[in-house]
Amino acid sequence: MKAQVQSVLEKIRPQLQADGGDVELVDVIDGVVKVRLKGACAGCPMSQMTLRNGIERLLKREIPAVKSVEGV
Repeated sequence: MKAQVQSVLEKIRPQLQADGGDVELVDVIDGVVKVRLKGACAGCPMSQMTLRNGIERLLKREIPAVKSVEGV
């Protein structure tokens, strides 16, 4: 599952990088994906919105076994 998640994150990564940020996969445990937002995303007030409405929504759509996404 970790490889699937990484593959999906590669799809969203260019959008984050265009704004000076990035996302790093930390771990996947029982359907909970743990990611670290980096660069401009790390301190952005909109980071929780990016995490929930962008990354989590895409991961859940592409991989039904994903339960949630947490920032670490």
